Amino acid sequence: MTDNAIFLGKSTRPEVLYLGMANRHGLITGATGTGKTVTLQILAESFAAAGVPVFAADVKGDLSGIAMQGEPKDWVMERAKLVGLKDFDQHATPTIFWDLFGKQGHPIRTTITEMGPLMLSRLMGLTEAQEGALNIAFKIADEEGLALLDLKDLRALLKDLADRGKKITTDYGNINDQTIGAIQRRLVVIDEQGGDQFFGEPALDIKDFMRTTRDGRGYMNVLAADKLINAPQLYATFLLWLMSELFEQMPEVGDPDRPRLVFFFDEAHLLFQEAPPALIQKIEQTVKLIRSKGIGIYFVTQNPLDIPETVLAQMGNRVQHALRAYTPREQKAVQVAATTFRPNPRFKTETAITELGKGEALVSVLDMKGVPTMVERTFIRPPSGRSGPITPEERARIMAASPVFGAYDNPVDRESAYEKLKTRAAAQADAAVAENTARVRTARTGAHTTTAAPRQRDSATDRFVKNMAGTVGRQLGTTVARSIGNALVRGILGGLTRR
Repeated sequence: MTDNAIFLGKSTRPEVLYLGMANRHGLITGATGTGKTVTLQILAESFAAAGVPVFAADVKGDLSGIAMQGEPKDWVMERAKLVGLKDFDQHATPTIFWDLFGKQGHPIRTTITEMGPLMLSRLMGLTEAQEGALNIAFKIADEEGLALLDLKDLRALLKDLADRGKKITTDYGNINDQTIGAIQRRLVVIDEQGGDQFFGEPALDIKDFMRTTRDGRGYMNVLAADKLINAPQLYATFLLWLMSELFEQMPEVGDPDRPRLVFFFDEAHLLFQEAPPALIQKIEQTVKLIRSKGIGIYFVTQNPLDIPETVLAQMGNRVQHALRAYTPREQKAVQVAATTFRPNPRFKTETAITELGKGEALVSVLDMKGVPTMVERTFIRPPSGRSGPITPEERARIMAASPVFGAYDNPVDRESAYEKLKTRAAAQADAAVAENTARVRTARTGAHTTTAAPRQRDSATDRFVKNMAGTVGRQLGTTVARSIGNALVRGILGGLTRR
């Protein structure tokens, strides 16, 4: 270390990375076993020693040793002597361990709302139609004040939209049951990958990645990713979300004398694997603009072809370990890597890439004027911390002494979309029951009002009396009619006789 540079190793001269150019991003590439992790570790140690906080994903578990003082192993001391480190200082770097699953570090969480529909669509691998439905869901949640914090909130919202799909079609467009069902199935996959632990509260405060110690050293933030890497979509989406959050939250600082934070993305090819053009464009834009916020991004991957050209063009500082050229694709990768360096007349870059030994690399960085230096074959310096993983007991002790201990370890489940929609559904169900009860009651009341009294059946005595009365009445009527008829006849006949 010097006041303004990090010592990387030795070629024909000491090779350094200037702190003032460190936010111009970088690339570490090389085949498996060529020393990429050691290069990442010495860069991280040096940045932290310069007061720059660092974040890195620990894919293989080897990076955790940075938290412990290194051991004077033979190869370490030989390399230190080779690169000219006479008084080689081995020391631990202050470290905070993180883990999306909360097993090997403090949990990292974010909310569904903070992740946003674009990132979620990438995470779930949604089609264009499904992504459109998800965007509608987010818009409705925002309009109705429904907080989307975890997966059960999103599931409840999607179910609610399916139940009232026809009612919202006019305002937002058609949302059919098949689309909602497909999204729900993808949520099950994310749940099985551990997404249920990633989404929730308390959500990560980005400022906790920016911590420094009392003596001015930056903290090394190590993400345990040995299990996370088995869920590549979750891993890639998390790193992309983290980069986007930093871009959105950090203020502009221009070109500081040293970065405010340095990010290392191991297995960086997963960020771009099967990513749609819109997402690639977003990554490219973020990488371009985030340097003005004092943040340096360093991609670590095996093959430079893993990185899109538009993103690769933003990488000003490069460390290229050995590549093998057994297949046509590997041969092309060697050619691509060679053409990205400023040539050195003393050797052929393309040939040198295939001849590099373990712990040796081609190095080209930006000088203080922002111009790439001539590529040099460089022996990389040894790490100051332990090379290899720490024990579970050592990890537990470091976590217990962490400055964020207790801040994220216990999940919080406050009222959100799930609870509100559940209450709404219960109220609607109660209202429906009350309305149905009132309808039945009204129908019964109306029936009693309009229906005639039931006819009572006569007894045998009543029927006999009525029959007798009818018979007597008929006989009496006949007798009277006869009497009247006879009287009329006699009257008529008598009148004729008198004449």
